[in-house]
Amino acid sequence: MSTDLIAKLTARLGPKGVLTEASALSPYLSEWRGKFSGNTPVAALPASTAEAADVVRICIESGARITTQGGNTGLVGAQIPDGEVLVSLKRMNRIRAIDADNDSLVAEAGCVLAAVQQAAADSDRLFPLSLASEGSATIGGLVSTNAGGVHVLRYGMMRDLVLGVEAVLPDGRVWNGLKALRKDNTGYDLKQLFIGAEGTLGVVTAATLKLFPRPRARETALLGVAGARQALALLHRVKATTGAVSAFEVMNRLAVDCVVRNVGGSRDPMPGAPFMVLIEFEAAHAEGLRDGVEHALAAAIEAGEAQTALIAENASQTRDFWHVREAISAGHRPEGAQVNHDVSVPVSKTPDFLAAADAAMQARCSGARIVAFGHMGDGNFHYTVMQPPGMDPAAFPGAALTQTVYEVAAALGGSISAEHGIGVVRKTDLVRFKDAESISLMRALKRALDPNNVMNPRVLLAPEV
Repeated sequence: MSTDLIAKLTARLGPKGVLTEASALSPYLSEWRGKFSGNTPVAALPASTAEAADVVRICIESGARITTQGGNTGLVGAQIPDGEVLVSLKRMNRIRAIDADNDSLVAEAGCVLAAVQQAAADSDRLFPLSLASEGSATIGGLVSTNAGGVHVLRYGMMRDLVLGVEAVLPDGRVWNGLKALRKDNTGYDLKQLFIGAEGTLGVVTAATLKLFPRPRARETALLGVAGARQALALLHRVKATTGAVSAFEVMNRLAVDCVVRNVGGSRDPMPGAPFMVLIEFEAAHAEGLRDGVEHALAAAIEAGEAQTALIAENASQTRDFWHVREAISAGHRPEGAQVNHDVSVPVSKTPDFLAAADAAMQARCSGARIVAFGHMGDGNFHYTVMQPPGMDPAAFPGAALTQTVYEVAAALGGSISAEHGIGVVRKTDLVRFKDAESISLMRALKRALDPNNVMNPRVLLAPEV
């Protein structure tokens, strides 16, 4: 990459906006789990939309390609460059506007999710997206990956929470789609092109986000159940009888055991439970919520849908319940060779998926250990297959197991990626498991908007053969 390009970037962004030293670049070149690492001669950190547009133009003129990065919390390698110019939006971190009467907020791409949540709370509103990396994940990255989290059941994914988008197009033009309308029936919904596109169609620089009234009451319950079919029956019961379910998370026994074994300060809140369900309820008024939750859970136990139930009595107990769920990824990481999956199936098929996937894993790798957890309320499982005890990690057939997991999900009408995206990891699998017409349309959009393949060129779509 030419020194002329770096000089032009420096002239436009100033010394604070350009990184070239290895020590300064290092935090941007590997993701937090250490699974992906890359390289770049330069990182550009624009501080405004105009600067971001000029960065794109300078790269185009120099024949350079671009990898965009938000908070570097992605799990599929899309944010790690391999020789491209790295464009980080971290300096674009302003809340531009809050319109409480319209229940909307405009945030720049580099705003950390926790800051957006706090800005909404300061205006007595709620921005409901919640996930473990909310202290570092940024709005631009969350838009580009169509992030989900634990409250999809009630509020939807990022696609449902975005009213408008501002983006720099692959030719350097700025598309200002920062409308704050709920209804706009004037043709294609262009903002949706950039949500979930993983930076392949442009650089998202800001978004208009939906806000909601703040719940005045919350209850959190942890239940022990016999298995997934009982958990599904429990889901439908609590949704129908309370109308207040905002999260419905499940954890199998091994998921909890790994947390207790490998995450310091953790304890098992329900020893012996074969399957645990964590439910969050929220309402506009405290009156009646607790009674409604208690009646629903008592009826579930009487019907055999749950074996036991605990309702958090204070904020400390609530944090303890959620800690177990949120620490699962850290809990199973030290357990040897493993393959991780982020799949979804129709909610009605969730028990079938677990039964079929578990059986298929044992058939292909006897003694394989399964950690299954996640957002059963919207059909999304994080399904990890770990090596049997004592197996040589080199003998673990991870790639074959992954294909089998995908086949099971696809056979049930599911998806190989529910919320983490495709990135560089799953692009070959995408072509295999997504229908040919959809792939053809995606390629047509990429060619139309980015004919020179400037934006995140290695991500999402595998090269045509």
